[in-house]
Amino acid sequence: MSDANPLLAPSELPYALPDYGAIRDEHYLPAFERGIAEREAQIAAIAANPAPATFENTLEALERCGELLERVSAAFFTVSSAHATDAVQDIEERVAPLLAEHEDRVLQDSALFDRISAVRGDLAGLHLTPEQRRLVERWHEQMTRAGAALEPQAKRRLTEINGRLADLTTRFQKNLLADTNDLAVLFDTAEELRGLSSGELSAAREAASARGADGYLITLPLFTGHPLLASIEDADARARIMAASRARGSRGNASDNRETLLEMVRLRAERAALLGFGSHADLIAAGETAKTRAAIHERLRTLAAPAARNAQAEKADLEALAGRAVTASDWAYFTEKLRADRFDVDAAALRPWFEAQRVLRDGVFFAAGLVYGLGFAERDDLVGYHPDVRFFDVTNEDGSPLGLYVLDLFTRDTKRGGAWMNSIVSQSAIRGTRPVVINNLNVPKPTGGEPALLTIDEVETLFHEFGHALHGLFATVTYPFFAGTAVGRDFVEFPSQVNEMWAMHPEVLPNYARHVETGEALSPEVIARLTGMGPFGEGQATSEYLAAAWLDQAWHSLSADQAAAVTDVEAFEAAALAEIGLDEPAVPTRYSSTYFQHIFAGGYSAGYYAYIWSEVLDADTVAWFAENGGPTRANGDRFRERLLGVGGSKDPLEAYRDFRGRDAVIEPLLERRGLL
Repeated sequence: MSDANPLLAPSELPYALPDYGAIRDEHYLPAFERGIAEREAQIAAIAANPAPATFENTLEALERCGELLERVSAAFFTVSSAHATDAVQDIEERVAPLLAEHEDRVLQDSALFDRISAVRGDLAGLHLTPEQRRLVERWHEQMTRAGAALEPQAKRRLTEINGRLADLTTRFQKNLLADTNDLAVLFDTAEELRGLSSGELSAAREAASARGADGYLITLPLFTGHPLLASIEDADARARIMAASRARGSRGNASDNRETLLEMVRLRAERAALLGFGSHADLIAAGETAKTRAAIHERLRTLAAPAARNAQAEKADLEALAGRAVTASDWAYFTEKLRADRFDVDAAALRPWFEAQRVLRDGVFFAAGLVYGLGFAERDDLVGYHPDVRFFDVTNEDGSPLGLYVLDLFTRDTKRGGAWMNSIVSQSAIRGTRPVVINNLNVPKPTGGEPALLTIDEVETLFHEFGHALHGLFATVTYPFFAGTAVGRDFVEFPSQVNEMWAMHPEVLPNYARHVETGEALSPEVIARLTGMGPFGEGQATSEYLAAAWLDQAWHSLSADQAAAVTDVEAFEAAALAEIGLDEPAVPTRYSSTYFQHIFAGGYSAGYYAYIWSEVLDADTVAWFAENGGPTRANGDRFRERLLGVGGSKDPLEAYRDFRGRDAVIEPLLERRGLL
């Protein structure tokens, strides 16, 4: 491969941002192949070192190797999730098994494991920093859980399983993207979508035009419902959208995900058994703050009963308002009617006060300046993988550079559903790198220069994902292993959930909630009503989330024998939801199995419970901020230095105790969600 490949050398752009203006699809695969070969040669040299194992010649050496592969992976997987053209998807299908096999060769290397074990055995006599000691323990734990101590035959089977799972994960995501695009709902006239704003209709008209169709195309988000269901007046139109959403991956076509996910469940259960665990859920829990599957199940069951009870009470209120039975497709619409009736708040009518650029600049960035002293300056000289991508220099209060923030706000057919953050470049002292982090959302893009107006949910999502970005920007560590958001799944959502509190905070909301045309501030009376609704609607919101979290646990709590016996996805899902009492038809699970991307094409298998688990810490932290004066710089510095800034270099719960002064308590969460 020619050295003209821009991925083969470190980028000379600011913050080592990948040179997306020069990178072509044909550059990725050769760069992956060279990166894998280089890292394996480097690790082979470490494992074969005749000198006695030390921290420096083993652990630190490991942290210094593999830079090319990390660089290529970060650049490519940023694109494959956000701009997955046919060519990119083809590359991912070829790369996924290569990476899985490579990771197995590294993590199952007996000679390397012996050297790490030797260092671990001498820890008491070594003069290591706390971060270094944790690095030894984490590498040893990672290799143990990857099968480094298994017999050769078991290792071979583990490698086969991991390779097949890599293939299936890519297939699930590809199927979901294709079926989500295929099931977008086309309406002939604007009358069918009455209740939508001109901007929403403009975005739907543009979506249809982009596919060469006349009319108005409603594309589907990742979750079961749809933000527009709260506004569309026609019940049949709402039902069409809901039916399309719930059909994804289960229509018996080429994009059907049922057999794919069943095979994944079976293979994960078999892998767990090889590693000495009763189920995949047991394997995952052991490496998280929860520690055991039993603890997770107890938490979910404790919350499910009051959540279901509250959802039933909400349903009764909605049906009294509607004068008829309320279905899943009706729920959001009549909830907004009830909200307007009860609190004099029309969420849809508030969208002109939430223009995307103002929310970003005067809301998200303003809050980060208020709490952490950060500054943001947009850069027009950098090129992304798509024209919609934007770049911002991030500086500390003293003007020193912190990192680069990247935003990709709008939806498109090549972008996976949902919203997320990932690191493009991770901070590391031994690498000399500063962080580059990106947020992706799926906001419909209006046409004709019309402004993008956000729903309240989208505003909170932007604040949430920026919380992840702050975690990635602030984490200051020596070793790449601990960079950014490299913490457990049931802790990683905590910082992002905390950042949501600023969206509706009285010192932040008035700064950005201004009418898009007049600049008029949202009136204090409306703000008071908006922020004073308490747990309104939380019965449904909590129930749909807990249903998905339980469904994830149900699939992944199966033993290998039990998993082999499951053949009917719909029947299994129905039985699991009935078993925990979350099978109300009007409140479907937030994600059904065939489009549950988090657990079958993401990193949350047996870990979707993490959101509610982290929210205990989040709610307790919000209470701490309130008790200590709110969004002050002193409070921000404490949260940054003691929690966000340590990345994965410290035990998460130890970091929380250092910040809070004690363990978290659950009462603030119960109060927030109306579960007391």
